[in-house]
Amino acid sequence: MRKRLRVPLGVAVVAVLGTSTALWASSAGAAHSAAAPSITILYGSAPDHLDPQISYTTQGGEADWVSYLGLYTYAHLNGAAGGNVIPGLATGPPKVTSGGKTYTMTLRKGLKYSNGAAVKASDFPYSIERALKLNWGGDSFYTTTIVGADAYAKGTATSISGISANDAKGTITIHLLAPYGPFENILAFPSSGFVPSGTAMTDLSNTPPPGVGPYMITNVVPNQSWVGAINPYYAKEKIPGIPVGKVTVNARVESNTTTETEDVLSNTADLFDTGDQIAPALLPQIQAHATHRYTVRPQVQNFYYFVNTKIPPFNNQSVRAAVTMAIDHNALSRLDGGNLTPGCYFLPPAMPGYPSKPCPYGNPKVSPSAATIAKAKAMVAKAGDAGMAVTVWSETRSPRQQFMTYYVSVLQELGFNPTLKVLADHSYFPTIGNLSLNPQTGFADWAEDFPHPADFYLLLDKNSIQAVNNQNFSQVNDPKIQNAITKLDAIPSGQLKSVAKDWQALDYYTAQKAYEIVMGYQNDPLFASTRINYKALVDQATYGWDWTSIQLNK
Repeated sequence: MRKRLRVPLGVAVVAVLGTSTALWASSAGAAHSAAAPSITILYGSAPDHLDPQISYTTQGGEADWVSYLGLYTYAHLNGAAGGNVIPGLATGPPKVTSGGKTYTMTLRKGLKYSNGAAVKASDFPYSIERALKLNWGGDSFYTTTIVGADAYAKGTATSISGISANDAKGTITIHLLAPYGPFENILAFPSSGFVPSGTAMTDLSNTPPPGVGPYMITNVVPNQSWVGAINPYYAKEKIPGIPVGKVTVNARVESNTTTETEDVLSNTADLFDTGDQIAPALLPQIQAHATHRYTVRPQVQNFYYFVNTKIPPFNNQSVRAAVTMAIDHNALSRLDGGNLTPGCYFLPPAMPGYPSKPCPYGNPKVSPSAATIAKAKAMVAKAGDAGMAVTVWSETRSPRQQFMTYYVSVLQELGFNPTLKVLADHSYFPTIGNLSLNPQTGFADWAEDFPHPADFYLLLDKNSIQAVNNQNFSQVNDPKIQNAITKLDAIPSGQLKSVAKDWQALDYYTAQKAYEIVMGYQNDPLFASTRINYKALVDQATYGWDWTSIQLNK
């Protein structure tokens, strides 16, 4: 998931066309949520979208995963346990047959959307088709696994042939092209969440469609705020493991990290964006509140510089290696207030398959020597790229713009002629994800969607290169990577240990190729006001704050 300072879950919410009033949550819901206590969560940037079938950042995901349940979802628990898949709208685990290629599930009876409409099994294939029609950024998870999904996405079929649903029996059957180990994780994406059949095939982020879950999203002010209201119908669902909401969530965008930090410190707001960075000057004061309102946790996430492997100068491995050698990861960590752990591998340390070998271009925890910089500069000159113009793409906010300003200084030292191109946070990822712009290099990051290396290797998969919402920014198309992920993606999450060495070998190869220049791995700040029952809070491994865990001190 693109984590856009909540990473990636930033982005403009697109205007809605053709929204029917029938899709709005009922007035009963508004009345119910009005009686609940209210809290305020701050986000460093706006979601890319709040519509579940197109949202692909953690800001959107934090709201959507508790508002748009699919057949499966994740446990509402802290730590690694939060990565466990549990039944959502399905009655239990799927029945897997045909050698791992057929999944059959039964829908719970009596389910209702947040507008009171009945949920039908046929809403599931419609919801997946809608995600494909809206060009969801992770749609290759569907098109490369489900029979007929690619044909539907390309417009050569009117439905997904590999999905069938029986409304009378409440059954859903999915046929896969080949066994895919983490397929239940795919069914747990908010993009796989149910919306009613007939929901407009346009981005409804400004007026989100009804869903099933503890919350419903209302009162959206694009790029500024939205409300998580308690869904009055959900309490009757009694889905095991998925709690009801206890507070009304007022979500507000605050792009200035100092203001964001001060607001939570002074209790003007209640929760700090877990994907954002505490203002360094205020960190000592915040740390004084350790354990009862502030802690940190390592995030299964990487920060990296993407490098376009299709055009000069980064189509040359020697040039990519030179830049990798010259990066001072300790300088980057200082820019992030010490919250960035230096690293060189694409897979984060907590992810199965993280390599145990030393980094191929030097220890990232040791600043490059003058001799190393001189060697890197000579490599650029030998490649004939000295003096070449390079456009470096950056977000506006701190410390990301500082990361990129530093990167520009490194490129200058190596002999390039770089220009920094800074975009507003809300438009950054949609812009660099537009393939027609063919950006050379810039900032990117990724936080896990699910605890399987396949999730990170989506970003290096040739099938992820798409005209809009592109996720493979470096445009990597390497047969060795393709062959490896075809083989390894078939391994179920529970059997990852059996192929851990294969993933390690693949990630070491990727580091050698310098397809991405990894900066390091982020630690998340868990910072709350004194109003919040801190011990009850759940920081869910994939989505951040679990809204159902939020409650006020008594």
